[in-house]
Amino acid sequence: MSEQSLPDGDRPEYVDALPEYAERVLEVTELIPPGRVMTYGDVAEYLEEGGPRQVGRVMSLYGGGVPWWRVVRADGVLLAGHELEALGRYREEGTPLREANRAAEGHLPRLDLRRARWDGGERAQGHT
Repeated sequence: MSEQSLPDGDRPEYVDALPEYAERVLEVTELIPPGRVMTYGDVAEYLEEGGPRQVGRVMSLYGGGVPWWRVVRADGVLLAGHELEALGRYREEGTPLREANRAAEGHLPRLDLRRARWDGGERAQGHT
């Protein structure tokens, strides 16, 4: 019998729990102020654990409930498959963008990481 087929009262406590590392990644994501971003590598460095791939994996599995568009690729390219939603959120939040050149696929802008990158030093309003 698998854990998923057990009645709710008989399921082990850990089944619905997020891994500790995932919780930490999501907590950092929630700290990023509107209009700012961190790369996957920045998040790992901030946590002093894991790397960009581990952060990316956490975001792909568990990131839907946090401002996922604020954790980005190091080259500033918008997340494949989510470009338009992310772009709308960046524009709404005033995140600095670099206009795409004509050769860019889909003519989508990139993030201006030099201006948009958040180092975790300042806290977003409402966070301590």
